[in-house]
Amino acid sequence: MTIKVGDRIPSATLMTMGDDGPQAIQTDAFLAGKTTALFAVPGAFTPTCSARHLPGFRDRAGALRDKGVDQIACLSVNDAFVMGAWAADQDINGEVVMLADGNGDFTRALGLELDASKFGMGGRSQRYSMVIEDGVVTALNVEEGGEFRVSSAEFLLDQL
Repeated sequence: MTIKVGDRIPSATLMTMGDDGPQAIQTDAFLAGKTTALFAVPGAFTPTCSARHLPGFRDRAGALRDKGVDQIACLSVNDAFVMGAWAADQDINGEVVMLADGNGDFTRALGLELDASKFGMGGRSQRYSMVIEDGVVTALNVEEGGEFRVSSAEFLLDQL
């Protein structure tokens, strides 16, 4: 079952790259009392994700904060090392929290998994964006296969 507006984000442990290596992030604590713009990509370093999706949120971080977003997070079914390297490559500088769902457990719990095995990528996340207020989904934008429109930072900004 796919998560929907009004649902609470499931409790999960995600990873991020810290100064001393991978660090665990608990979704309950990370989302508590905050408005979060979360977007997910099928894979770090992939063409649309690197050229448009992540840069859009990085470049519009100030505008999102001006509209009440406390934190911006990018999720991918990659490991924390890959997400850390991608953040450095994309010059993120702390504008976006890079969340690794290495085994895809969180993505499956949301019901937003993508079978990309025909591309040699295995289980991944669908491309989406959402607004989460204190752990509850208030907006959800899931792309149709191969598209990049409703999950963009621009689209999400118009919803705030």
